[in-house]
Formats: sequence, structure tokens, C-alpha cells
Amino acid sequence: MAHLEARKHISPDSGFPITLHANFNDKIKDYVPAEPAREQIFPEKDRASFADPEKKALFAVAKRVDLTESVGTVLENVQLSQLSPQQLDELALLVTERGVVFFRDQDLTTEGQVKLFEHYGTLDRHPAQKDVRHVVIRGSREDHREILKYTPWPSGDFHADTSFEINPPSYSMLRMEEHPEVGGDTAWVSTYGLYDALSDAMKKFLDGLHAVHTSRLQYDTILDLWGVGPNRAPIDSHHPAVRTHPVTGLKALHVNPGFVTGFAELKKYESDKLLDFFAYHIHSADDHAVRWKWAVGSVAIWDNRCTNHRVIPGTYEAPRRGIRTTVFGEKPYFDPASESRDERQKRLKAEKAQNKTQAPQEESKDAASANLTPA
Repeated sequence: MAHLEARKHISPDSGFPITLHANFNDKIKDYVPAEPAREQIFPEKDRASFADPEKKALFAVAKRVDLTESVGTVLENVQLSQLSPQQLDELALLVTERGVVFFRDQDLTTEGQVKLFEHYGTLDRHPAQKDVRHVVIRGSREDHREILKYTPWPSGDFHADTSFEINPPSYSMLRMEEHPEVGGDTAWVSTYGLYDALSDAMKKFLDGLHAVHTSRLQYDTILDLWGVGPNRAPIDSHHPAVRTHPVTGLKALHVNPGFVTGFAELKKYESDKLLDFFAYHIHSADDHAVRWKWAVGSVAIWDNRCTNHRVIPGTYEAPRRGIRTTVFGEKPYFDPASESRDERQKRLKAEKAQNKTQAPQEESKDAASANLTPA
């Protein structure tokens, strides 16, 4: 926290730093971003939409190991660099279904990663990202509970990558180049599962709300703590609190503690209480979460439209360095006719049971008809 401006302003009474509002922090209030605000774009059709639902080409070369019931799959015995366009499409479909897919001992270079990920769309760029192709992701050794006293962005909490953008990213990929033996894990939680875990009354309530996603808190913290200039001015977006995934057609909770500060339709205290609930709801969702232990050469590909994630803070000394690429997604939307993952599973199970019941009846009718047919 050495770069925090508040560290320079010590209270003579307590001996602790005095929290500074951003308007009185010269590093923040005097900064002028170099780039204009973004406008909505309309990405090409998601590559997962072109995939074989059974993923036969992908599973012909990769062994699938699901890590939990709800989220997270490892693909073994395969190199991403060797996948065909058809297999990459099937991988995208798997990611939309499982939230995050992991690989170990990959031979990808940064150039290879960028080229591979361009298959999935136009590369996105984090507000603090200087290279147009990728951003470097490092470790988290700060005490985020302490930082929140001085700068209000919960940088260590669950989030979907830059969910405040008009077009938040669809897919993200992180490839680890340096990593400590212990520490620096990343956790993902399924937002399909988070929605399913709500009561029916809460689901109906949320289906009509808009979550307020903002980059203002991150913007201030980047300038103050990281000491680098964001490319773009802060943005506030009102996205559906429940979004419909364009590939799976499933409902997913579109709320995260990292960037959501309230709900457009609610009053301040109502929003605050609901945010408190979601902080509990997300952090208690062990049945819809997976935690990944990184190693050099490991890769994760995830879908920001159906997961939240966070790096687990630690005290490790060894360097942690990963290369992340992302691509633009569609503007979030909510289709009232869409269903949740749990609703779909129950519907398909009921249809399967009904088909089994109808089959013997049809066979009996056919047999009876045959007996009545003249010779």
C-alpha cells in the first residue's frame, strides 16, 4: 500500500492515515484519460453457437474431468495450440456450460495465445491495459480489508471482468508464466448456480431489476494504488441483474461485489441491504464454486457471462505473472422467456420420463393394430 496517497496524511491523534476523498487527491482529480468513452458494438455470432453439441471432435483428443457438479472442468492430454477451429468452437461451448475450463502443461506462447483467442472475437482491452493484445496479471499480497479504509474499490473480491463496460467481455483466458508453489489460487463461482440457489420469490424480484455497475471505484484505486493512468474515463452502466446467456439461453445472476454498487430501481438503504445479502450469497456458495491451484504452464478459459472469480490473497514471496486475453461480448440482456439451469434440468428429466412412459404405450397400440390388419 506504499503508493496510497492517504499514507502521506497521518492523524496526529491516532497515528493512522487519514482517508482522502478522491476529489481531494491530486493524483485522481487532476488526471485526464487519453481515450474517449466507448460506444456499443455488436460482436459477431458467438463461436460456441457453431459447435457440435456433443463435442465429438474435442473429446476425441481430450479427456474431460469435471471438478465439481456446478462449475469447472479440466481437459487432460491435450495442447490448446494443436486444436482445430472446430475443436475450438466446441471448447467455447463447453466453457459456456461449465463456466471455466482448465489445462495444465501448455506450450502456448503469448503470440500463440493472442492468435488462438482471436478465434473467439475482437480482443478487448482493460481500462489500465497498455498493450492492445493482452494484460499482465500479477499476484495479490495486499491486505484488501485494510485498503478498503482508504480507497473504496473491493479489488480482492469476486467480479466478472470489467462488467461495467457497455460490452463486457464474453470469454477470458489466463496463462500462467510465473507462479509460487503455494498461494495465488483463483476461485470461480457459477452465476447459473447462484441464481438457482435463490428462493423463487427472490428470483421473481430480481428478474425485473437493473444492477448498477461502475468503474469509478476501480478508476480511483488504479490511479492511487497502482500509479498508472486508466485509458478511459469512469463509466456507470445499468445492466439486468439477471442476464440471459446468448448461447445456453440460461438465466445467470449478473451481480458481483467488485463492480456493483446498487440497484437502479431501489432506494439507497434497500440497495445496501441487498448488496449485503449478495456478499453473503456469493461467498457462501461452496456448492457452486471451484478453486484452482496454478502452476507454470497452466491455462484457464472462462465465461464472464456465467461466472464470477477472484484471486485468493496471500503472503507468498515468489513472483506471480500471468497473461490474460479477453474478447468483447454482447451487451447484457434479459429474456423473460429464458429458464434457469435447474429449471431446464428438471424439464428435461420430466420429458425423458414421459417419453419412457409413452414408448410402451405406442408399442402396444402398434401391436394391436397389427393384429387387426387383414392377412
